[in-house]
Amino acid sequence: MESLNRHEDYGQESLDETHLLSDPIEQFKIWLREAEAAQIYEPNAFVLGTVDEHSHPRTRTVLLKGVDERGFFFATNYLSRKGEAVAVNNNVSATFGWYSMYRQVLIQGTAEKVDPAESDEYHASRPHDSQVAAWSSHQSKPIDTRSALDTQFEQALAKFENTDVPRPDYWGGYRIVPTRIEFWKGRSNRMHDRIEFSRSTLADGSLGQWQVQRLQP
Repeated sequence: MESLNRHEDYGQESLDETHLLSDPIEQFKIWLREAEAAQIYEPNAFVLGTVDEHSHPRTRTVLLKGVDERGFFFATNYLSRKGEAVAVNNNVSATFGWYSMYRQVLIQGTAEKVDPAESDEYHASRPHDSQVAAWSSHQSKPIDTRSALDTQFEQALAKFENTDVPRPDYWGGYRIVPTRIEFWKGRSNRMHDRIEFSRSTLADGSLGQWQVQRLQP
């Protein structure tokens, strides 16, 4: 085994329960803005975890495109591997890693398709070529060569030249409705700070109040 005996001192800046808002989604927004201010590359990128119909875990990096009191919004092809996984098991995880700030946010919850009108609104806000890409790529499906992929894109560009690009019915948004949000702050000697917010599903299907606790590193 190749040894990777590398140690980084994460410093002594603490994370205490009193440093965080009682609403973890609002607190997430603060940390996201601070990551943007620190010029973190793609601060809205996160690792989405799913489990497919064979109970195989999969992860990939996607981009957060919106956050509000309902949860965390991203968009993708519904027929992609992640879309197919969510269709059979909508329990997902999301990890935001702002490593140069010694911060992570770890989220668990369920992924739900958003209303078509919300998907339409987001699709309309995208650059023209990104809209076209949604039509030209059969996401996650095999293709023989890069040139074949480029040909698909060029054909779609020609089809939608000088015209609006409608949203494909197989492409749209999901919202991760969180049941657990953990704020992680690196500390020296691997004695990290971890503050977890969690809420349970009530008998009527609604979500309960957020409960907070500290976790050992």
